[in-house]
Amino acid sequence: MAAIIELKYFNTFWLKKIKTITDVTPGVLNIAYASNSGTTIIFGGTASVNQISVGQEFTITYQIGGVVKKYTSTIVEAFPTVNPNPYFVAAVAPVDVIPVASPITFGKIIDFSNIPKAYIGTADSDWLIEESRIRGGYNNTSVDYGVKAYSVEDEPKQSHRFSGLIHSGIFNSRTGFNATNQFSVGEDITRTIDPANGSIQKLYAEDTNLIIFQESKVSKSLIDKDAIYSAEGVASVTSRNLVIGQNVAFGGEYGISTDPESFAVNGYRKYFTDRNQNVVCRLSMDGITPISNYGMTDFFRDKLSTAKSTGIFGGWDAHNKQYVLSIESTERSATRESFSTLSFDEGVKGWTSLFDYKPKQIFSLNNNYFTANAGKIYKHYTLAPNTSDRGVFYGITYNSNVTFVFNGAPSMVKNFQTINYEGDTAWRMVSFNTNTDKTLPITEAIFATTLEQMQNALLVNRFKLKEDKYFADLVNSTSSQNGEVVFGGSSSGVKGFFGEVKMEVNNANNAKKELFAVSTGFVQSS
Repeated sequence: MAAIIELKYFNTFWLKKIKTITDVTPGVLNIAYASNSGTTIIFGGTASVNQISVGQEFTITYQIGGVVKKYTSTIVEAFPTVNPNPYFVAAVAPVDVIPVASPITFGKIIDFSNIPKAYIGTADSDWLIEESRIRGGYNNTSVDYGVKAYSVEDEPKQSHRFSGLIHSGIFNSRTGFNATNQFSVGEDITRTIDPANGSIQKLYAEDTNLIIFQESKVSKSLIDKDAIYSAEGVASVTSRNLVIGQNVAFGGEYGISTDPESFAVNGYRKYFTDRNQNVVCRLSMDGITPISNYGMTDFFRDKLSTAKSTGIFGGWDAHNKQYVLSIESTERSATRESFSTLSFDEGVKGWTSLFDYKPKQIFSLNNNYFTANAGKIYKHYTLAPNTSDRGVFYGITYNSNVTFVFNGAPSMVKNFQTINYEGDTAWRMVSFNTNTDKTLPITEAIFATTLEQMQNALLVNRFKLKEDKYFADLVNSTSSQNGEVVFGGSSSGVKGFFGEVKMEVNNANNAKKELFAVSTGFVQSS
């Protein structure tokens, strides 16, 4: 026997005002107090007060006997266009006799209980009838019950399906039929994705597929089609009268964990993090690839394992064509929170840059790159060359630096003697360290125009210009060891298998500073 479901019919209408509500601008509008009758506050003169509305806070500042006082209340009714004396009704009457010409300051709307009284005007077009459903027919000649009905659930129960999908009816743009508010229990409208892979964290529609990101798996569901597999396991896609078709998992045990904010897309490439596996992944036409393995395996293993529960944010930089990822760690240093913001470049298939800013959201729009921090949106790469505030992130100026490794003849113990670079002046060497030694820092070059500057250039360890290159000697700052002979107060050159150098430039003067190449001169250590 078929089940009997009780049906109830309804028609609910809402008459609402849609035009002529006033805009409210807080501030002093050059309005002076004239008089009051209880809660009725009258303005002096015919000042323009069109931007005064119901629910708005106001304050009248006045003096009695040399003592400054304030009367504050909210507006219950407003009559700003009445001539010759506009007035409004306050919620509470003043206790003092307020002197004439006392200034009135208006604030924000803080009380919404009387907002309908702010609707001014008599035009018929200001009013609209809106029904509670999409297909109502309120504008028909007559309104009847028709076939619009809903079922009554006597025992309502809440069910959480963390790995399930459900779809509504369809919208037919050709006929105008809209069934997106209908979920028919008599039709096959649900799909369950393998719950063993965790909850669904992200859905992304691509072509006619729905890509599903679970905590430990990524899969796709075919939309309006299904797959038929041959005996050899080859899939053939066929059309089918089914909204959500077969679910097909991508290879690899990777998911998005609980960090859907790490997701970013560019074309057919999708980027995301999997903190459970401590990897950063890319989903493309060739499947899932852990891009954190491009020289950054140890880095992301450490960072993702200590990341905050809501501390991973990713996005696509349309300006530089890079995937930008920011990871905030639970571990903190003494001076600042520990976070890392870095970018991945498909052109070199590697992680190219580290940044000093910590965004809470990353996105691109109209080929412009934006990040959000502390409730504000910042646009990057905004100003023309040679005029921008370079290195300024969220109002703070940072120096730009480049760190790289010299590792020629890796099996040879070398004595690094000089360093030189091609580029603009203003670059300085912060450090040059080997596996055994380190050097004194080298300051930026100057163009000496006086005798004092020439003497200073000779005495200070700085870069010097020669044949369109800047060069300097490397002065060892490591304490001498037993058996070493040191001539004078310092020794030239540093020993080691490799050298790690850090070049830095000060962005305070906003000028463009290019760094084209850096090299070093070395000999085999004796």
